[in-house]
Amino acid sequence: MFVFNIEIFIDFKTLHYIMSEILIVYYSRAGNTEKLAKAVGEGVREGGGNPTLKSVEEVEINKLPEYDGIIAGSPVYFGTMAAELKKFFDESVVVRKKMVNKVGAAFVTGAHRTGGKETTLISILQAMLISGLVVVGDPLETGGHYGAAGSDEVGLKEGRALGKRVAELAELVHRKK
Repeated sequence: MFVFNIEIFIDFKTLHYIMSEILIVYYSRAGNTEKLAKAVGEGVREGGGNPTLKSVEEVEINKLPEYDGIIAGSPVYFGTMAAELKKFFDESVVVRKKMVNKVGAAFVTGAHRTGGKETTLISILQAMLISGLVVVGDPLETGGHYGAAGSDEVGLKEGRALGKRVAELAELVHRKK
């Protein structure tokens, strides 16, 4: 019989779990879209990701490829995204080739419960598809449609579920564990 004495040293300063980096970019004029963006961020954290919340004015386009996923939000303006968010997508064309296979999702807010929300979500998802992102909607347990909508309790629940779904999918796609 042999007896081995093995000592294991773990350097906890260098041992770490690399989380998926998820950018939550939004335009909010009245504060409702920002409120939903914060709920989306809570969901990203719950899903094991690291959320970064930024208004469209704060985003540095050349840093977009550093993120594993992008969740974009806008108020409903005549059934489409706000011009400020559209400008963000237009300017992101310079990093388009580096955005392929990032996870994308959308959220929207509006004064009316249904008034233009689905078409606005689709306008955001179309911009993401053109940039090569893999897009997802909200999970089946909250409706299973195009994304999260509204800043009421139902919308905030959808936002948290959407954020969690994106973080978990980004983890699978980019194998961060």
